[in-house]
Amino acid sequence: MNILNRIVSDVQLMFRRPVREQYGALCYRLRKKDGPAVEVLLITSRDTGRWVIPKGWPMDGKSACAAAAREAWEEAGVKGAVSPQAAGSYRYRKGLPHGLKVDCRVRVFPLAVDDLCKDFPEKDERRAEWVTCAEAAERVQEPGLKALLLAFERQVLAGQASAAKNGAGSA
Repeated sequence: MNILNRIVSDVQLMFRRPVREQYGALCYRLRKKDGPAVEVLLITSRDTGRWVIPKGWPMDGKSACAAAAREAWEEAGVKGAVSPQAAGSYRYRKGLPHGLKVDCRVRVFPLAVDDLCKDFPEKDERRAEWVTCAEAAERVQEPGLKALLLAFERQVLAGQASAAKNGAGSA
């Protein structure tokens, strides 16, 4: 590497912004009709209309999973039991006003949906659809989120099969 390339590389590193942390909610429900399946709730982003999961920035006084649950309610009207354990994370580049883009890492917390509210802060700004994890993986753009969705489905279905097996053995 010549000296000019090294200087350019060093300057780029100096001006690179740190990865920003966000928290997302993987809102899900179990569908039992036609065999067990996991459905997740996707919403559209406000700016581009692409399919995403509810997510947002850290909130003062709230844990990561509580912030994810709050975003799920604000963006999709979802209420339910959020796991304190993240299912995983993914990265993406978030476009900010004035064209600035920042690297973000989203920690994703499973949220078992109990209720969908009809009235919530962003109800007129987004669309929402329940889809299978496979369909969700087709719709979202971020490769890490695609992989997380498919792994989550396998994990939940394996847990259901294990619970059914243990329940059947105790009868």
